[in-house]
Amino acid sequence: MADNKTKRGGTDRALIALTEKYELAYWSKKFKVTPAKLKYAVKKVGHSAKKVEAYIKLQKHRASDKSRIALSEAYEVRYWSKKFKITPAKLKAAVAAAGHSAKKVGAYLAAQKAAKKAKTTKKTTKKVAKRKKTA
Repeated sequence: MADNKTKRGGTDRALIALTEKYELAYWSKKFKVTPAKLKYAVKKVGHSAKKVEAYIKLQKHRASDKSRIALSEAYEVRYWSKKFKITPAKLKAAVAAAGHSAKKVGAYLAAQKAAKKAKTTKKTTKKVAKRKKTA
């Protein structure tokens, strides 16, 4: 479907014609994506430039957000709580201490778990030593 070059109004500007190389180059540059990603987006949501732009922004947002914990979103709190096997309150405390990066929160929780384990190991060795003394 070739671009009708006699139409120059707003409706023509609002549509992306993938068959025209210059349009493919223009829209790829405008949305800062590769032509392949632009073609995929058009295939997913249609030829409307607004819909394609919204879809591309959403995909970029998702990619950058995968490793960040957003406490303002209830579904994210549920997801990360389940993933780290902790309560939402402990997750919020860990995020406050380590920041919103999932890697940093994971490392912080692992360090806390290791410290707690070392502390309980110390207590049990003291108890065993006491028992040996009394026996």
